[in-house]
Amino acid sequence: MSAEIICVGTELLLGDILNSNAQFLAQQLAQLGIPHYFQTVVGDNPDRLKQVLAIACERSGVLIFTGGLGPTPDDLTHETLADFFGVPLVERPEILEDIAQKYAQRGRTMAPSNRKQALIPRGAEILPNPAGTAPGIIWQPRNGLSILTFPGVPGEMYGMWRETAVPYLKSQGWGQEIIYSRTLKFWGIAESTLAEKVSAFLNLPNPTVAPYASRGEVKLRLSARAGSEMEAIELITPVEKQLQQIAGLDYYGADDETLPVVVGRLLQNAGETLVVAESCTGGGLGQMLTEVAGSSNYFLGGVISYDNQVKISLLGVNSEDLDQFGAVSDTVAKQMAGGVRSRLVAGWGLSITGIAGPGGGSETKPVGLVYIGLAGSAGEVESFEYRFGPLRDRALIRHVSACAALDHLRRKLLSRQPLENFVP
Repeated sequence: MSAEIICVGTELLLGDILNSNAQFLAQQLAQLGIPHYFQTVVGDNPDRLKQVLAIACERSGVLIFTGGLGPTPDDLTHETLADFFGVPLVERPEILEDIAQKYAQRGRTMAPSNRKQALIPRGAEILPNPAGTAPGIIWQPRNGLSILTFPGVPGEMYGMWRETAVPYLKSQGWGQEIIYSRTLKFWGIAESTLAEKVSAFLNLPNPTVAPYASRGEVKLRLSARAGSEMEAIELITPVEKQLQQIAGLDYYGADDETLPVVVGRLLQNAGETLVVAESCTGGGLGQMLTEVAGSSNYFLGGVISYDNQVKISLLGVNSEDLDQFGAVSDTVAKQMAGGVRSRLVAGWGLSITGIAGPGGGSETKPVGLVYIGLAGSAGEVESFEYRFGPLRDRALIRHVSACAALDHLRRKLLSRQPLENFVP
């Protein structure tokens, strides 16, 4: 049998609140090795919640609810569960006492509406909430079915899950295996192209391999089911190595590694330094680099040269070239990279100039046209043209521009050492 996540709250349906609870629970279920095939979001409506229940009870053995446990009239999770299974709600004095104590600790008096949170279905066990006033329940209303409820506040739910729910699930025989996942990351290759290259791996039973794309990069998720994390890693490792070999330089790292982290490590290992000159990204590249702890060891700083006069005065860009070719050009990108490298005295200079939109484009220079410049201490100065127009999103164009710049530097640094020596 599998588990199913049911998130209750009209605010979720309206998009007013990001559903981080579902993500957390999905990750936790995987760690416990509990199969999980369905998630549902339903509003604060008892009839629709019963419809969801009717379906979920037929296909899943563990139902995990979040939301709808507060003191207001639209908090109907426990009330609807009791009605669906034909049992009464029972007021539990220990819950009332706990709520009253928590209010007293805050120097406040419990409102009468809070008594509602002490009502739970008859036969259910209390799932304590150390951080808040809304307890959950652990309930087996019928053989082969377990129901766990949690408040919608993430901070409260996380603690309740770890302290009570996990031990309960393990006591019921769940969590005997784990599902361990590793995510490989790629830049500079389309999802469809990578999928074709690794197509022979996409039908493996264990570990499984699944491709997906996110904000310009492509990922392969490797997931293995095993009795322990060590056993799962042993299943994943040989497949991971083969996938890395197939992808070559398009592969840059795994799991929590980002392009700034990988580039920073390469720079530090090589004893190199970096400076940046940014136009359309407005400091976004520098922000990415400085988000990495220890980046001061290799990143010296940068210039945000949004206006042409700043390009001329601080970076030494030729005014005649600006007039002839425009700020968004191969020539200017090279001069920006070379200028910032020489003036700030660093080993490498990266530059970005482009049209992020939504306005400012033309037939010859459309929105999404970006040039990246790269200057090195050996005297090399290069530029790369991108056309991100189909993205049609200013923030995304700026993000992928900064990532593309880092990727070019990554590839350049790796070209100075054998690929087999690169450990991301």
